[in-house]
Amino acid sequence: MDEKTEELRDIFMDVAEEGTVTESQEATHGSLTDVDESTVEDRLADVVARMRDRYAFRTDLDDDALVSIVRGFYDGDGDDDIAADLGVGESAVFEARLDLHLLREDDDADVEFDMAAFRRQAVDGATVDELAETFAVDADTAAHYRRIVETQAASRQVSHRFQSEFEDVLTDAGLATQMTAAVRESGLDEATEDIDSLDSDADVSM
Repeated sequence: MDEKTEELRDIFMDVAEEGTVTESQEATHGSLTDVDESTVEDRLADVVARMRDRYAFRTDLDDDALVSIVRGFYDGDGDDDIAADLGVGESAVFEARLDLHLLREDDDADVEFDMAAFRRQAVDGATVDELAETFAVDADTAAHYRRIVETQAASRQVSHRFQSEFEDVLTDAGLATQMTAAVRESGLDEATEDIDSLDSDADVSM
């Protein structure tokens, strides 16, 4: 195992250790406890504002709308339902949700191409046109899934920190939350498989 592969494995193992903490945060439906509604909104808005400062958001939605997306996501609402509530298009909610590192388990499921291979090429810097040609999809589809891969990578890079902060706010308030541990574990499994394949390649070349 070369040094770069070992560093990547260490990162993914660190994320895996945090998974049990996330799972323990699971909450059921309830009402506000010691935290009032305005406090919840303010705390969520603070996380959103810090993310906006750190990342180049692609969404045109304001922070109030983004907080609504966070609330809807953790209430278990689909992008279409959230879009209807906000009076915007479903694609606008999808774009904003990814800006916020809010990934759904089915975001990259049921594709008609090799998603693991797509992910590796996207991470390696393949352009949308190159991905479209390689995987025989149109440019819009390639861009859609490349965006998902970029978000998965960005979220893993910070150990899903912002998702955890959103969940902490809602759990502290006694509100229902749809935990995303399954999404994280799925992404971790796939990433670990990719690392294992790198190990195998390295062993063969030695």
